[in-house]
Amino acid sequence: MIKQLITTKNAPGAIGPYSQAIKKDNFVFLSGQIGIDPVTKKFAYNDIRRQTEQIFENIKAVLKEAGANLSNIVKTTVFLKNIADFAIINELYTEYLKEPFPARSVVVVKELPLSVDIEIEAIAVL
Repeated sequence: MIKQLITTKNAPGAIGPYSQAIKKDNFVFLSGQIGIDPVTKKFAYNDIRRQTEQIFENIKAVLKEAGANLSNIVKTTVFLKNIADFAIINELYTEYLKEPFPARSVVVVKELPLSVDIEIEAIAVL
């Protein structure tokens, strides 16, 4: 099977030469999501909690388009500007994702696109 483009208007479009997600066989590889509202197409939150909530809503929308949901996620990578936000991220992570939790990496970075505070990418299995 060839790779299949996954795209939805219910999540922000790519801001560069990449896809929202690619489906290959039973895998869905989601590009990193940031806290952009898909309706206004603007980054509207200066709060790590609201950014993270929007990211998970965006991930849900892309997964839905691929025929999946949050329970299909097997791996996430979280890019975080401030390690002090780690506890908030963990709290929200457990609100959106359930046991057994996906494998996860958290990488603290100096900057992210559009100067956001967090970006999350995911891999799901159907």
